[in-house]
Amino acid sequence: MIIRSALALGLVAMLAACGADGPPTRPEPKDTTPEPGISIHGSVEMGVASS
Repeated sequence: MIIRSALALGLVAMLAACGADGPPTRPEPKDTTPEPGISIHGSVEMGVASS
């Protein structure tokens, strides 16, 4: 009984993972492209606090 349940669950998992809902579709291309370059913002603090 447990083996049959495991096999059924495995079959459902394989069907869900193989694209059973149809062939894959390519995503739509974005209209705008980001400007090239790198921008980093932030701050860093270090210290020791004693009471």
